[in-house]
Amino acid sequence: MTENLLLKMRGICKSFPGVKALDNVDVSVSRGQVHALIGENGAGKSTLIKVLTGIYRKDAGDIFFDGESISPVSATQSQHMGISTIYQELNLAQYLSVAENIFIGREPKRYGLIDWKTVRGRACAILEDMGVGGVDVTRPLGELSVAVRQMVAIARALSLESKLLVMDEPTSSLSEGEVGLLFDVIRRVKARGASVIFISHKLDEVFAICDAATILRDGRLVGAYPMEEMTKLKMVSLMIGRDATSVLHGKKTAYVEPGDRQMLLSAHRLSRAHKTKQIDIDIASGEVLGVSGLLGSGRTELARILFGDDIPEQGEIFIGGREVRLKTPRDAIKLGLGFCSEDRKSEGLFPNMTVMENMTIGVLDEVSRLGVMSAKAQWTIAQTYIEKLKIKASGPHQKMKELSGGNQQKVLLARWLCKKPILMILDEPTRGIDLGAKSEIEEIIAELSGGGVAVLMISSELEELVRSCDQIVVLSEGEKVGQLVGREISEERLVDIIAHGRAALEDSI
Repeated sequence: MTENLLLKMRGICKSFPGVKALDNVDVSVSRGQVHALIGENGAGKSTLIKVLTGIYRKDAGDIFFDGESISPVSATQSQHMGISTIYQELNLAQYLSVAENIFIGREPKRYGLIDWKTVRGRACAILEDMGVGGVDVTRPLGELSVAVRQMVAIARALSLESKLLVMDEPTSSLSEGEVGLLFDVIRRVKARGASVIFISHKLDEVFAICDAATILRDGRLVGAYPMEEMTKLKMVSLMIGRDATSVLHGKKTAYVEPGDRQMLLSAHRLSRAHKTKQIDIDIASGEVLGVSGLLGSGRTELARILFGDDIPEQGEIFIGGREVRLKTPRDAIKLGLGFCSEDRKSEGLFPNMTVMENMTIGVLDEVSRLGVMSAKAQWTIAQTYIEKLKIKASGPHQKMKELSGGNQQKVLLARWLCKKPILMILDEPTRGIDLGAKSEIEEIIAELSGGGVAVLMISSELEELVRSCDQIVVLSEGEKVGQLVGREISEERLVDIIAHGRAALEDSI
């Protein structure tokens, strides 16, 4: 082992019933290195990290950390060895203070009592050393932004004098400015000689912060590469095992033409609580309408109004030419609308229920007779959509929590497809899933629109909107500031409208 090597995992194997999750995987991380762990959902990234941190026991292989052979049997033991993991869903105590979260279970004591002055002083010192000064460490963590909570999780790891930080999708809920702050902290961690394993589906961030990358596919090692030898196209192609040109640079070629539009939904002057202001939209059958804008622009608020989750203070909604009053989601569902929420984990999934139960929960009346559910009918529906949507699951009875993010999203789509919707509202349908799964979700959207279903698609990823949409509405601070139709659509024009609002459209006339 070289002197500069902090971590070496060699020949790691791990199997579950019917699945070989890791097959002879190697990973090496140098001291002071930010090392990306890349792969599609189901590639083995999470399993590898759980083996490293003692949550899973490896079936075969060796782990060397800081010059010693290790075999951790719990996350606590790996933490004591100097390995800390910061998960996408932060495991912090929202009602405790910042200082308490940093030192929880390890509070300095004096005369047998917690020395709160020292706790707060040390918490302030760690945050200032990270470049995050000015945080009131006595405030409950739940009152602070997601970005600050992320910094607190890192501060806790640093207070443990961790030599290796594992960051699992750390930027998924951060704004662009907050991502910059996180990257500054990562650079400080690196400068101190600690290492970071960085797991992310956002490849621009991988190229911005990482020194090297290990790529996995289907539980096997594809290779390890210095970032200077990589391009985004090469990386994605290695991840998915085929040329990724169409995935990265594709653009919709056939649009719903104005003369072919059969209007399905029209909304006029929708306004609610200053979050949506006089918004007009029209969407036709078989059309994909994109909604773009920065965080806080009113995208999700618009979706909630259209699905009856919120009642507008002003405005009208017409479906099929008839004005409708949507007071609850039940009203929208009866009219043939479906809604996949941005936060699938808290607002969509039943993680401890099976794929079949999650998929058929909206059609229980249709698979029941005299109040008794038909398990056979449920199984048939689930198996049909598992095959149709290419859901990677052992079968309808697999627990939902065991599926990758992309496959969970497909199950939620299938839940609505069972009900034969006329309009699907998709809020960030590909958030937190890999490029291969994104491509498959986009194909499902194309199939839906090709079958006459209208799709309203909210996305923060402009390339995704350009690949999928017939028209795109741009919102800013609750107002509609622009709209692109058909061949007008391009990433450059979208960026211009988002940055400059209506002025960008006026300049192009």
